[in-house]
Amino acid sequence: MMSNRRNALGRGLSAILRNPNTDITNNKDEESKLVGTINEISLDEIQVNPFQPRVKFDEDKIYELSQSIKELGIIQPITVRKLGYNRYQLISGERRFKASKTLNLRTIPAYIRIANDEQMLEMALVENIQRENLNPIEIAISFQRLIQECSLTQEECGNKLGKQRSTITNFLRLLKLPLEIQGGLKRQKISVGHARALINIKDTTKQLNIYNDIIENGFSVREVEQLVKDFAERDYNSTVRKKQDKNTETLLFSHQKMLFDLSKSLDKRVQLTKNKKGNGKIIIPFSNDEELTAIFNKINT
Repeated sequence: MMSNRRNALGRGLSAILRNPNTDITNNKDEESKLVGTINEISLDEIQVNPFQPRVKFDEDKIYELSQSIKELGIIQPITVRKLGYNRYQLISGERRFKASKTLNLRTIPAYIRIANDEQMLEMALVENIQRENLNPIEIAISFQRLIQECSLTQEECGNKLGKQRSTITNFLRLLKLPLEIQGGLKRQKISVGHARALINIKDTTKQLNIYNDIIENGFSVREVEQLVKDFAERDYNSTVRKKQDKNTETLLFSHQKMLFDLSKSLDKRVQLTKNKKGNGKIIIPFSNDEELTAIFNKINT
């Protein structure tokens, strides 16, 4: 029996679910006859899934689900694995499990399976990635865990999840971003497109400066890609002001772009402020007379 189970490892979720050797109903032990069927199980006998890739659940949606369960009952059973006598562990359906607990239900319908830790992780990941609205960082962490904890290559991970290797690679690259930017991606302050553009910048300070400007000025993905291209070899200083004057107007991207081009041409950080009436000033710093002369020469060229 154990050798057959080992052979099932790494073959993908569908192979596991279709393989009768992974269903404990084939075991002659009387206690195992429940497994492979749908049964009412006490909520107190179920442990949450330690392999659950989702780390945060929307409490409002849990409440909405609980009200639906109260009205209609649980339409789709949860899936658990049997750990021992009257002991089970969630494979999928944690939202239904949590919602049922808020209603103080005693039991919940569950489909009982047998699975080892690798299969548990794979099942949990597939369940969440394909059926839940994970944020991009949660998806990336899920891919990373599957690769590291199940000793898979990116290509093998993609095969198991029905995704291209490039998709796996692109999500994993998001984890190289500073935690502040990852947090912004989780909270939808920026899109995956913005994040992928920022990945191409090696300097963390520059990444954060552009990230702050994306949020402040609402730059599009294309605009950020252009910024990354223009400032690939140069420092980028954020234009975000900590205490913005109520009469100061946020610069349009077209003005920002002209400012960036001028800064690049003069090799100086040029500052521009403009109020809502259209008045403003351009500040070009210099350290000595030679630099000042060089600036005039470049402007007059």
